[in-house]
Amino acid sequence: MAGLVAAARLRELGHAPRVLEKGTRVGGSMLLSSCVVWRHLEWERFRVECPGGDEQLQRLIWERLDDALRWLESLGADPVWRDTENPLTTGRRYEPRSLTQLLAAAAGDVELETPLAEDIEAPVLLATGGFGARLAQERGLLLRANPWSKGDGLDYALKRGAATTAGEDEFYGRVMPAPPARIREEDFVPLSQLYGREARVFADDWREITPAQVAWHENDLVQLIGPRAWYVVVETNGRIEAARASGGTVLQREDGTLAVHVAAAVTHTIGGLRVDTQARVPGAEGIWAAGVDAGGVATGGYASGLAQALVLGLAAAESIAGLSA
Repeated sequence: MAGLVAAARLRELGHAPRVLEKGTRVGGSMLLSSCVVWRHLEWERFRVECPGGDEQLQRLIWERLDDALRWLESLGADPVWRDTENPLTTGRRYEPRSLTQLLAAAAGDVELETPLAEDIEAPVLLATGGFGARLAQERGLLLRANPWSKGDGLDYALKRGAATTAGEDEFYGRVMPAPPARIREEDFVPLSQLYGREARVFADDWREITPAQVAWHENDLVQLIGPRAWYVVVETNGRIEAARASGGTVLQREDGTLAVHVAAAVTHTIGGLRVDTQARVPGAEGIWAAGVDAGGVATGGYASGLAQALVLGLAAAESIAGLSA
């Protein structure tokens, strides 16, 4: 999302950026998401929920998101929801395919299957989706995102003097049915096992690890369970039945409860490149980073990756346009 937003804004400002896409299609992980672009309703809540985050970046996203959503809708984006259904947050939900098509058209020609070259001319905006695929592989977790986000942007900037934020071991993700469940890209949202607050949680060897309290977003549970665990519940629900239908393991226990074999799945990383409020990468001249290539927003908690992509994509484009004017 960040790269397409930045390219669209740069074209709006009279520039003609090249848009390089490593993958075989546009949209990155935005295309695979529920496409809710949101912020915490209260600033203080944002700080409490993401205590390790960069306060200036958080303030930028919190203050600018509403205007950024209006900009998005000025391009023709049509919300499915005009607010979230969560009393702690506010934002919009869009249909991901329609939004991807809209932004891709506004961004101009996208050069598919074109990785970032080492000798590309500055200014360069990195919007490669973080290093979620690499983190998932290293930690034996499932991947709930596009397969191309392997840290190319991170590596490129680090070679040129960039620094990273805290939270490089943190990620946003969801609990999913464990293999042998069949999880296709279109299943990333419906197969998310979002009932952890009502479940007892056990490690794969059946040691109970149920936390005393679970956050409303359940991202803390994703960090807790690791490659495999069990959710034990009193009765079934639609998501459990979807897990069963996908080939996941759902056991009827002797006490009448159900045990669902689950696994943590990485959607995107939380740590990343250190950036300022113009999305510039200090120490790496001519380089900007947006989306989750930029770290330091949701450290220690959970915030909208799409909101981060939208706001930092706009900030980067406007900063680059000012530099080249």
